[in-house]
Amino acid sequence: MLAVMDYGQDYVFERVGYEGTDEPFNTLYKLDLPHKVKPANPMINAGAIVTTSLINGKGDKKFKRILELTRTMANNPSITYNEEVYLSEKSTADKNRALAYMMKSRGMIHEDVEDVLDNYFKQCSIEIDTLDLANIGVFIANGCKGLDNYINVTSGKLNSIILGIMVTSGMYNHSGEYAVEVGIPSKSGVGGGIMAAIPNKLGIATFAPSLDKHNNSSAGQGMMKSLAAKLNLRLF
Repeated sequence: MLAVMDYGQDYVFERVGYEGTDEPFNTLYKLDLPHKVKPANPMINAGAIVTTSLINGKGDKKFKRILELTRTMANNPSITYNEEVYLSEKSTADKNRALAYMMKSRGMIHEDVEDVLDNYFKQCSIEIDTLDLANIGVFIANGCKGLDNYINVTSGKLNSIILGIMVTSGMYNHSGEYAVEVGIPSKSGVGGGIMAAIPNKLGIATFAPSLDKHNNSSAGQGMMKSLAAKLNLRLF
């Protein structure tokens, strides 16, 4: 969201794709193919790292802006990041470093790799609960309205971009089947959370840390499927 607000849709998506992927979220091999010029989407690790690099700000300014936006969307000014998780992410990040340096070598990242990764690791360590996550879903369901300055995009266009990418990529390489089975725009995280936004209706969040082979919450998907059916929330 911040990258699109800072630079506009065209600039951002020249550097990261809109497409879903049948590969795991932390894959790197396609990035080194001769015809491959950008990550498939912003939801896999490679795309998230590139997108983080596109946010305005030097040093930890990028992260501070991400954290402030998270607080605004969740309506919770006390949200911060978990330093223990951040340090763990940083100390076990060989594959993410490989991704970032490979993209740097191919001109996809122009800033200092370690600075970009530091902001990315802190972003991955933001600590919220299920209510915060549901409130973020509400913010998106309400059209991403209420921010101070959208700069290079309208709230409506930003909202359509976010919802579209949630549908095609939000559940990693399980997104297609999830769209068929559940039918609501959702985004999962490897911490066990799933957030869904049903436009003009509501936001939903679930949390259950046991993950399936796609690194999505197993129980969370079941809850989302049940709620979508019982409350008639399916969009497809």
